[in-house]
Amino acid sequence: MIAAIGLAVAATLLPRGASAAAFDLGALTTLLGRIRSGEATFVESRRIEMLDRTLQSSGRLSFKAPDSFVRETLKPRHEKLAVDGNTLTMSLGERSRTMQLDASPEAAVIVEAIRSTLTGNRGTLERLFETTVSGDAGRWSLELVPRDLRLRGQVASVRVSGRDGVAHEVQVLLADGDRSVMTIEPVGPRGTP
Repeated sequence: MIAAIGLAVAATLLPRGASAAAFDLGALTTLLGRIRSGEATFVESRRIEMLDRTLQSSGRLSFKAPDSFVRETLKPRHEKLAVDGNTLTMSLGERSRTMQLDASPEAAVIVEAIRSTLTGNRGTLERLFETTVSGDAGRWSLELVPRDLRLRGQVASVRVSGRDGVAHEVQVLLADGDRSVMTIEPVGPRGTP
């Protein structure tokens, strides 16, 4: 009798139907990959431990699948980081510098954490990071830890969280204790396939 009650309780706690699957990296990247382009505003708080200060910035983000990403900081000063494929262009005021993204692995790991999440690029995420997905399609979180131990000595982890197919927050924790939290607010219609 007690065993039968235990089985009945267990059955009510299990997902209904054999097709119920866990929300994992595959499900998340499929959800994210449906949105082919997007624009957003951002506000970022960056904590610099050595200076014992928190710096604030704000601006715009945009992406276009498969591999374009732009972060334009408008306040407190104009800066722009644009990535197209493996080409990274950084601009500060009138000065600009272009380089190959893979020539700066520490920059590449942060760029790819954001760009590959926004575009749903599962292959790149799995190649560069140990991934942990939590939540469900309605509210999810993706923790990314660099696979390369040398990079992990600089970038401890990146956590991207969102709702449905849209990222709303990116947290970066550096190995030296510095950290940033970027809140993202989508603007305008988002592209679909």
